[in-house]
Formats: sequence, structure tokens, C-alpha cells
Amino acid sequence: MNRKQVFTGSPWEPLVGYCRAIRVGNRIEVAGTTAMKDGEVVGKGDPYEQTRFVLQTIEKALAELGASMSDVVRTRMFVTDISKWEEIGKAHGEFFHTIQPAATMVEVKALIDPLLLVEIEVEAILQQ
Repeated sequence: MNRKQVFTGSPWEPLVGYCRAIRVGNRIEVAGTTAMKDGEVVGKGDPYEQTRFVLQTIEKALAELGASMSDVVRTRMFVTDISKWEEIGKAHGEFFHTIQPAATMVEVKALIDPLLLVEIEVEAILQQ
């Protein structure tokens, strides 16, 4: 099967050896995505804004691979403070309120930068 990859210019992509998203056949996997733009954290201290930025980044990556948010079947949210779940959930709901993919939100000790509050990965399946 053909593989199509999307890169966002993250400094970690070549260093770690990964892409933002990959499509193989009708499946798309989007790597853990954080609120980083040009090496700077977007929405410092604001889990809602970080989540919105992350989901916008994911939406763009999906579009480059011929998909949309409506093709998403699973999201995984890694958060550094689970007490902020409502703010993160609110932003998630703005993108997925009618799609309602399977979703997981778990608290983690830390992300790659201490200013990052949320990291999200998604799986999408395109109709054949």
C-alpha cells in the first residue's frame, strides 16, 4: 500500500524520526500533537487555547491527506492537569460534538516542554 506523510516543520520530526500524520490505504494516524508553533508554545497557561490550536493543527494535517474531522474515529488526550478536563473537553467538543469519536483523556506527569498542557493524537478511517 502507498504511504503518504504530512510534516509540520516541528524540530522534533527529523530529530526523533516521525511525521505529523500518515495515511496508509484508508487509515490515517496523527502523531501526538502539541501547541507548538515556530518553536514557541501557543496559549501558555491556557488549556482551552492549547487544545483548540492542537485540533486546528490536526485538522490541517487530515485535510492534506484527503480527510476531515468527520473521519476521526478515536482521539487520545494526554493532559498534565486532569483538573482542567472541562476546559480541554470544551475545546474537544467544539470540534467533535456531532462526530463523537471514541475518546480517552489521561493525566501524564509531563510533556516535552513544561509549558505544554495537552497533547492529542487521532485515528481516522476514510470511507472506501
